[in-house]
Amino acid sequence: MESSPIFTKTYDFMLWLVPIVGRFPKEHRFRLAARLENSLFQFQELILRAVHSSERRKNLVEADLELEKLRSYLRLAQDLKLLSFDQYESAARHTSEMGKLLGGWLKATPAAPKAADRGERPETSRGLLEQ
Repeated sequence: MESSPIFTKTYDFMLWLVPIVGRFPKEHRFRLAARLENSLFQFQELILRAVHSSERRKNLVEADLELEKLRSYLRLAQDLKLLSFDQYESAARHTSEMGKLLGGWLKATPAAPKAADRGERPETSRGLLEQ
C-alpha cells in the first residue's frame, strides 16, 4: 500500500519542500517553517495510519484537514515572499494532486455504520440501566 500514488506523491513533496523551508530566514524558521513541516509530516502519518487502522475514515478526514492547513501555510509563505511564485505554483500542484488522491480514497471508504443501522440500541443511560 505504501507504494500507492498518494504515498509516493507525499514523499516526493516532502523531499522537495523540506530543503526549501530549511532555508527560510531565522525569524520565520521556528514559526512558519516548523508549522509547514509539521503539517506535512502529520499528513503523511495520518494516511499511513489509515492503512493500518480500523478507523480509516476518521484518519482520512483528519488528513484532509491537515492538507488544508498545509495549503494555508504555503499561501502565507508565498505572501511573505518566502516562496517564489514558481515554488508556490509547484507546491499548489503537489497539494492538488495529493488532495485528489485523498478525495478518491475518502469516497471509496464507507462511513462507519451507526448503531441504529446495525440493529443495535444506542448506548444511553436508560439502555444501560435496563441491562
